[in-house]
Amino acid sequence: MIAGEHLFWITSRAAGGAALILASVAVAVGLMISAKRPSANAATSKRDLRAIHEALSLTTLAMVALHGLSLLGDAYLNPGVAGIAVPFVAFYRPLWTGLGIISGYGLAALGLSYYLRDRIGAARWRKLHRFTAAFWALAIVHTIGAGTDAAQLWFLLVSGLVVVPAAALLGLRYLDRWWNAPVNTRVPDRA
Repeated sequence: MIAGEHLFWITSRAAGGAALILASVAVAVGLMISAKRPSANAATSKRDLRAIHEALSLTTLAMVALHGLSLLGDAYLNPGVAGIAVPFVAFYRPLWTGLGIISGYGLAALGLSYYLRDRIGAARWRKLHRFTAAFWALAIVHTIGAGTDAAQLWFLLVSGLVVVPAAALLGLRYLDRWWNAPVNTRVPDRA
């Protein structure tokens, strides 16, 4: 196998794997930012975490773009612009590839919306930004369904090191919201 012959495919695989790892760490850091934890210097640590979260998010988006764009040079797959930009039209595993494209668009829109949060409104932006986890989960589904390395032990171990903790934090967040949700104690009016 000549590396130059498969350079674009190898680049896409590497960028896709890097995007998944970076997105998982970004999700975990984002959950840590919004966690309610007492700390003497919480403002400083949250500011530092925000800078890390932003850098991870932007790097994730760059890797997602490289993941798709590098396939344009792959002579074997030859997806064309529509194959990397329009969900479900690619001939290679169209369902899984389409879900990946949707995930990429969602992550890009929600990630870049950070720079418009003053126009959107902070409270509304936070509500929208919560959907990032859904697009991240969709990226995981894309990886499992379309990824050529998804069944490889080394890939599962490396990805699992960051995906599982981020998923656990996300699960704990939703369990906490459910567990601490206010109980409706109002007695209905009787007529």
